[in-house]
Amino acid sequence: MLIAAALVAMTGSGAARAQDGAAGEKVFAKCLQCHHIGVGAKNFYGPELNGLIGRKAGSVPGYNYSDATKNSGIVWSETTLRTYLKQPKHDVPGTNMTFPGLQNEADISNVIAYIKQFGADGKQI
Repeated sequence: MLIAAALVAMTGSGAARAQDGAAGEKVFAKCLQCHHIGVGAKNFYGPELNGLIGRKAGSVPGYNYSDATKNSGIVWSETTLRTYLKQPKHDVPGTNMTFPGLQNEADISNVIAYIKQFGADGKQI
């Protein structure tokens, strides 16, 4: 009985973090005003986001970052993105990013899944 309850609890918590890249692409439409991703992506109002996971914040060549972002010490991971996407100005005070954040946990998980699909060269992994 205890084992069954534990399995149900683990399955439920996993579902809360389930990621759907296709749904994330729809959420990413909010990001497209400033960020590009994929083959041929270029810096725009924000830096291009190819190969974001594992990259140091403020490190895309040719993009003029705020000092706050360059000096944040952040290395982008699912964990750092999850908190940053909720409240960018809270996590990096002084950032130039004006986006207010995503409040829906599913949207955050899905947009991370979408971003993770792109390698540094912009090709889907």
